[in-house]
Amino acid sequence: MSDSVTPSPSIWFTPPSIETINRGMQNTACSAMGIVLTEVGPDYLRGTMPADTRTFQPFGLVHGGANVVLAETLGSIGANCTVDNSKFYCVGQEVNANHLRGVRSGTVTATARLIHKGRTSQVWGIDLHDDQGKLTCVSRLTMAVVPLG
Repeated sequence: MSDSVTPSPSIWFTPPSIETINRGMQNTACSAMGIVLTEVGPDYLRGTMPADTRTFQPFGLVHGGANVVLAETLGSIGANCTVDNSKFYCVGQEVNANHLRGVRSGTVTATARLIHKGRTSQVWGIDLHDDQGKLTCVSRLTMAVVPLG
């Protein structure tokens, strides 16, 4: 048995470019809410969203809908980067979220990981954490893989 660790293979058909993706989110709900892609790993995406007036509900907590926008954004980016975009595109089909802990300040960090990649659908799991690393929301996103043309 070897002591070496075999790195996990990359899931990306087209490796995501942080700069290109963030530039593409300009003048969208994502930029209005302060959502940015911050990290790309071999099998995950990570992004952040501020916990401030752009994302709060009236009680001064991050709005559940804002959590869902962050989760669906990362899952959608990820899904589209795992397929050949000259032949397919991916669109959200269903999203759910369990809000576990309120966030009143700082930054929400989300990590999206591919759970299932099928021929016509994908399922992504997205975990959201506060600045103390506490899990604040878990989300699951189903994406439809649609042929072009």
